[in-house]
Amino acid sequence: MTNLFDIKGKIALITGSTHGLGMAMAKGLGQVGATIIVNGNSSQQKIDEAVAALQSEGINAVGYKFNVTDEQEVITAIRKIESEVGPIAILINNAGIIKRIPLIEMEVADFKEVIDIDLVSPFIVSKHVAKGMIERRQGKIINICSMMSELGRNTVGAYAAAKGGLKMLTKNMATEWAKYNVQINGIGPGYFATEQTKPIRVDGHPFNDFIISRTPAAKWGDPSDLAGAAIFLSSNASDFVNGHILYVDGGILATIGKPSNEN
Repeated sequence: MTNLFDIKGKIALITGSTHGLGMAMAKGLGQVGATIIVNGNSSQQKIDEAVAALQSEGINAVGYKFNVTDEQEVITAIRKIESEVGPIAILINNAGIIKRIPLIEMEVADFKEVIDIDLVSPFIVSKHVAKGMIERRQGKIINICSMMSELGRNTVGAYAAAKGGLKMLTKNMATEWAKYNVQINGIGPGYFATEQTKPIRVDGHPFNDFIISRTPAAKWGDPSDLAGAAIFLSSNASDFVNGHILYVDGGILATIGKPSNEN
């Protein structure tokens, strides 16, 4: 049975993986033997630091800086990766941004930027990685969706629109590419304890108390909790799983919630 989850030696490109949940998934896949391609676009230094952090844990990792919204940069980077490292067997479209602005106040340029990074870039990167996967008749693509693929929340309209679109893009990729033995699925993370959420993860903070009470597991997720889902969807164990979104959310989407005075 362990062979079902074996991804040793497979090359995994994870976009936006210099920190946060992208780095957590990189560690998870790398710890079971995958070769990790770290990607970012902010600075080469951040990429180098992320690669060094992974290598310090015995993970085989290399880094490539490119803009996932620039199709020509993506094409050039994929060619370079497959020439220098080898064929990409696993793609995780993780790069994304969020802008917390009420829709009535949001500039069109800001809305388009979120859509471009969170929805258009997975299309661009998947399109060009999938060409090699289709030719080889094997591949795994994981799109990082969100609970906002299913729910709305104040001030995140652009993000929710993008993540809802990404859910449907995932299903349509599966519709077109499953016949080539390429599996395309999504992971929808819940609320995780990262450096970005650290300021609000304190007792008494309204949002912290809301998340704890809203989550049946009664806690924030640990970034390492995503590793199992990522390994499953990257391995032969998921060879007949296609077009699904696996929500790793502590049960939030399973419940309507509870009254504030209920334990």
